[in-house]
Amino acid sequence: MNTSLALSQRLPQLLLQPASSFSVRLTALCCCLFLAAPGQAQPVSDMNFTEAREAFRKGDLPRLELAITQIGSHPLAVYAENYRLRNLLAKNDASGIPAFLDANEGTYVAEKLRADWLRWLVKESHWGTAQREAAKLLAPDTELTCLAQQASLNQGDNSVLTDAESLWLSVASLPDTCQPVLDALVAQGRADVDKVWARARLQIELNRPQAARRTLDYLPANRVSELAAFDQSYKSAMAYLARQPANWSATRGGRELTAIALRYVAANDPRTAAAELEKRLPQLGEDAAAWAWSQIALQAARKHLPEAYGYYQHAANTWLSEENHQWKVRSALRQQAWAEVRKAILAMPPALAERPEWLYWLGRAEKAGGRSEEAHKLFSRIADQASFYGNLAAEELGRQVAPPPSPRPLTPPELQAARDNPGLQRALAFFRLDLRTEAVREWNWALRGMNDRQLLAAARLAEENKLWDRAINTAERTQHEHDYQLRFLAPYADQIRPAARQQALDDAWVYGLMRQESRFIGNARSSVGASGLMQLMPATAKWVARKIGLRDYNPSQVNDTDTNVLLGTSYMRMVMDDLDQHPVLASAAYNAGPGRARRWRAERPLEGAIYAETIPFSETRDYVKKVMSNAVYYSIYFNNRPDSLKNRLGTVAPAVPGGTRAADLP
Repeated sequence: MNTSLALSQRLPQLLLQPASSFSVRLTALCCCLFLAAPGQAQPVSDMNFTEAREAFRKGDLPRLELAITQIGSHPLAVYAENYRLRNLLAKNDASGIPAFLDANEGTYVAEKLRADWLRWLVKESHWGTAQREAAKLLAPDTELTCLAQQASLNQGDNSVLTDAESLWLSVASLPDTCQPVLDALVAQGRADVDKVWARARLQIELNRPQAARRTLDYLPANRVSELAAFDQSYKSAMAYLARQPANWSATRGGRELTAIALRYVAANDPRTAAAELEKRLPQLGEDAAAWAWSQIALQAARKHLPEAYGYYQHAANTWLSEENHQWKVRSALRQQAWAEVRKAILAMPPALAERPEWLYWLGRAEKAGGRSEEAHKLFSRIADQASFYGNLAAEELGRQVAPPPSPRPLTPPELQAARDNPGLQRALAFFRLDLRTEAVREWNWALRGMNDRQLLAAARLAEENKLWDRAINTAERTQHEHDYQLRFLAPYADQIRPAARQQALDDAWVYGLMRQESRFIGNARSSVGASGLMQLMPATAKWVARKIGLRDYNPSQVNDTDTNVLLGTSYMRMVMDDLDQHPVLASAAYNAGPGRARRWRAERPLEGAIYAETIPFSETRDYVKKVMSNAVYYSIYFNNRPDSLKNRLGTVAPAVPGGTRAADLP
């Protein structure tokens, strides 16, 4: 049926609806008219799905069922039926769910409905059905895994506790569904006093003291009295240490609380914590003292104190978390103590040591120690990766960073198969309705199990629809056949590249940063309120607008492409001027602020790669690496010649006492 005719026939029905629902229909009507492609037959209007979704949100089952009768063959019709079943499940009616799951097995919507059903089954103690359905989940998260383990335990299957033991130290904070599983571990003697304290220590390291306190409830009843001062040990750590009773070391609880207090003193002042620990070494005991040293070392390493690696030596062979293992290496890197770098990486758990960053730095340590053959082998393992450390490893082998040859062109049947993929169709429908969260989840689920050619076709489909982020992320998933021009798309060239030239900025770096900031989503908005292609915070955008004399600026303009790019590139120029014209420092500043980027410099010249690896904030550390690697590839494509990541990273000079800087730069 012609879309405009169908809408005109339904308009009188819409006008008779209550005002509250008419506004929803009117929004959807406008959306449908906007999306309709002239001269093409359209599926049943998106308006009917919007109506079903709104009815579901309000729990209006009759209204939802009416909308379902009108939705026809819309790509999201299966979601509307899912909404109906979820509304019924809320009324304790699960009768229609098995048939739906059978009909839609393997889809994202079936996976999510099965998860909802599993939660209900566990709540209602239907353990046999819960155990059976949990086994059919394709990608259960920790919450669902624990629900499955609960079901198995209640069916008398205690073998699941073997898997559950891995959660004890691998995850410091678990969802509530895991609590009965942890209870079972303790009840069956699989988590003794030492394991209880080990978990609590990890939670304290991650600054989750209340979670640690809940863990300590698993201690035997005769030990709980030792924890009366637990809150004071972390809330007022120095006061706790100053007012300790003479017999504080007589119990394990007293010794552990002292170590916890030292960890919290170290968060503010590692040197003071080290001095306090030295006073208590004889009473604290070897185990608690070693753990306290590891915590002081971690805090010192994050603050870039030169004493950090020495503190790690005092920690001896105490168990370290993955985070602490990595900071032990970083503390040695800051000192360029290559023998210690090597020793610390070799002491890592094997899976951690296999990560590209530690293979690269182990290679550097081997090279510094004159073991060139070992270094070459390590670099060769990661040199083909399109990543920060893959690029650096390639250059260590004397290779130029270069994208691989373009794949053979996609055939019309391959492209058509992507267009016909039901999961991708559902994702595109969600994108049309500006339901980005649902769209991204559906898109990513549809990619599961795809081979390289299918992924490239899906990436092209995303590019056709100007879904730049999906095109990039999808192209990055290929394993053997790669299209780097899809991985490093450069949309908005008419706005971005002239703006970069106007600010005398390297356009490859601007694109590298923007690719990391927003993946070119024009209306992107972060959880902290940053907006647009260049993810500007409202206060920063306002400040820059005032500095450059942008008249009549108001916050509503921040997502306008031209305005966002103007403000973002102007800010990049200011940051570069403030930070030695160094793109590594400027990238760190763009993400974490100029003040932090300055403080993270060393007292002596520091290799740019070491500066990047030792950034204290994990988000900023990852960000800087990706921005700089991105810039290399954009440079290759823009300038049609090789580029060097090592040259771009350069050397970060130490701060110059009294040097000039923009004091008010946000």
